[in-house]
Amino acid sequence: MVPLKQGEFVGSLDCGTTSVRFIVFNKNADIIAQNQLEFPQYYPNPGWHEHDADEIMDHANRCIASAIQNMVNAGWARDSIKVIGVTNQRETTVAWSRKTGKPLCRAIVWADSRTKHVVAHYEQILETTGIQAKPGEFVKGKEGTEFLRKITGLPLSTYFSAIKLRWMIDHHPNVAAAHENDDLLFGTVESWVAYNLLGGVETGIHISEVTNASRTLLLNIATLQWEPSLLDFFGLRESILPRLVSSSEFYGNIASGPLKDVPIGGLIGDQQGALVGNKCLYCGEAKCTYGTGAFLLFCTGDQIVKSTHGLLSTIAYQAGPGAKPVYALEGSIAVAGSAVKWLRDTMCLIDSAEQVNVLASKVPDSGGLFFVTAFSGLLAPYWDPGAAGLLIGRLTSSISQYTNPSHIARATLEANAYQTRAIIESMKLDSGHDLKHLKVDGGMTNGDLAMSVLADVGGFTVVRPEMRESTALGSALLAGAAIKLHGWDLTKPETLAEVNTNGTREFVPQLKPEEQLRRWEGWQRAVERAKGWEEGHAN
Repeated sequence: MVPLKQGEFVGSLDCGTTSVRFIVFNKNADIIAQNQLEFPQYYPNPGWHEHDADEIMDHANRCIASAIQNMVNAGWARDSIKVIGVTNQRETTVAWSRKTGKPLCRAIVWADSRTKHVVAHYEQILETTGIQAKPGEFVKGKEGTEFLRKITGLPLSTYFSAIKLRWMIDHHPNVAAAHENDDLLFGTVESWVAYNLLGGVETGIHISEVTNASRTLLLNIATLQWEPSLLDFFGLRESILPRLVSSSEFYGNIASGPLKDVPIGGLIGDQQGALVGNKCLYCGEAKCTYGTGAFLLFCTGDQIVKSTHGLLSTIAYQAGPGAKPVYALEGSIAVAGSAVKWLRDTMCLIDSAEQVNVLASKVPDSGGLFFVTAFSGLLAPYWDPGAAGLLIGRLTSSISQYTNPSHIARATLEANAYQTRAIIESMKLDSGHDLKHLKVDGGMTNGDLAMSVLADVGGFTVVRPEMRESTALGSALLAGAAIKLHGWDLTKPETLAEVNTNGTREFVPQLKPEEQLRRWEGWQRAVERAKGWEEGHAN
């Protein structure tokens, strides 16, 4: 029997919105082995999107086991994996029992929009009662809204975890009882996954990494501490909160399974993970990940840049327990790849996601069609939960008998590009920097036509790396840095110089500026017609 080779690899568990994957990287970010499993999605009512947290862990464990077997089959010893990182869908909210370690209800997914009335309720409280800025001192109205943005970097929105948790407590009696009896544990997905991998109820390791915590509406992003005034505002007990940790440190060893005793060294939200994986570590560098949604992050260094144009201020990463946090501006698009999935699964226009590029390539343009993919409202920079999905044509080329499936497919690709441009236009205004190129990753970037459309609509060069698992790579780099593997150090970007350097492809704009502007103005008119279709109402 041929002896197995010994390597020094890093594993990354990527717990996304529709699937989990486990990828094993070497020091150059070559993929040694991987596996991916989709898990069930639940849509019990219009606008609702849920996950079973136990199913996420079951699929994660099976995915890890299969990937490690693939690695062994390729001739590598199991103990070649020296450390793992975890990256995850953010904002998705999990509530579980301290006593049993079991979920108390299904997780509410980040894109779920059932909480519009909860948002309206707290907007009304901000307007009338206000929020406590200092002991005994409340600020309300515009000052209250500004205080919330200053502390968290975020607006009130269905998007963020505290709103989802409040809904759970108000609508699930067992969650309310657990909250009242200090039995409730709250966390985003990385918190739940780490809890289970590190021993579950037996060890009780309840932690939350700062980039994920910064998406809850409960974290002070300047102090990196939970904010007591926000707990009071949302009526939440301090006992539910996880202990805060950095993005790169030793959190503990895996308790069981094929990775037993392997340390976890990196935790990070998926979009921040992609920023790190794309090595956008300097102020002014940006990336956009096109998955279920699309997320554009622009690194602002150690400065919190306050957006006045509809973007979020967020934590990009914290390179260790004592490290100074790095910040970013973020623009989020709720619907990207999920629009392609809608074409496939609901409209039956294509048989696979990849076919959207083939179908769209049959026409030179969208025939004047605009598709505002507001399936659950619009996120940045519009922030309109009442916006509705809209398929509309320009006056001179409206929807007609001429419109065919290829036009709709192309309009779907263009929708991603237009929303990306809207975010970049806001980033230019907030940061004072023009964007010359955009690094991209995620499943939608596999299509050359989709990237050409993005460059044409945006008017900037699109840079696509050969290895595009940037989200997983980011958590792997953080994990490796935690144990000083391969000399990686995020505070010294030059130590990552040899990581993922294989060929990239650039897509350069081909559309004439006047045509680009004409189409952009058409998109803006379409968005105005989609906005405000459904308003949230306070109880």
